[in-house]
Amino acid sequence: MAGSVPDVKGRAPGLPESRGAILKKLFFSTLYLSAFTFGGGYVIITLMKEKFVDELHWLDEDEMLDLVAIAQSSPGPIAVNGAIVLAYKLAGVPGILCSVVGAVLPPFVILTAVSFFYNAFRSNFVIQSLLSGMKAGVSAVIISVVLDMAGGIARSRDIILIGTMIAAFAANYFLGVNVICIILTAAGIGAARTILRERKKKKEETDGGERK
Repeated sequence: MAGSVPDVKGRAPGLPESRGAILKKLFFSTLYLSAFTFGGGYVIITLMKEKFVDELHWLDEDEMLDLVAIAQSSPGPIAVNGAIVLAYKLAGVPGILCSVVGAVLPPFVILTAVSFFYNAFRSNFVIQSLLSGMKAGVSAVIISVVLDMAGGIARSRDIILIGTMIAAFAANYFLGVNVICIILTAAGIGAARTILRERKKKKEETDGGERK
């Protein structure tokens, strides 16, 4: 049923038995990550991976990559999209509400406060120095995300996935192809590949049944 927590047998080993415990952990985890993350959605996504995959073991790496792909291809901020798809996977609609509130609350409070002091911050040497240092750190974290995601695809040894990844990078970086076109093309390749795989699987099952 939509909005319900998966049955205990279908849960990841580290997932709590209680729905309340899951919702509480989702809220405070996304609240913490959102409050102390600088640099945009890709940074918070890698921290979500560390939290929910590496630390809590609520998801495996392949599931996390699938959720990131959905978050990237959907309209809106990737951090909020990531929180939505991750929470829905873990706790349904109640999980979405908890994770979205947790993800949105810190930026809302911080930006509201900063807006009152924007002119002072803009010309303050110390604040500008802090922001410059954050940019360097954020760049390193984003590179780490790229290497993690690319490494997972490379380890799969899937020629089509690896080729798609390389072609997408080349099209965007060297040829300046619009990201939307790249996403739609990659989605089309994935859909066609899945359809062909399912047809092949059904054909093999049919042939196997006929032989019996």
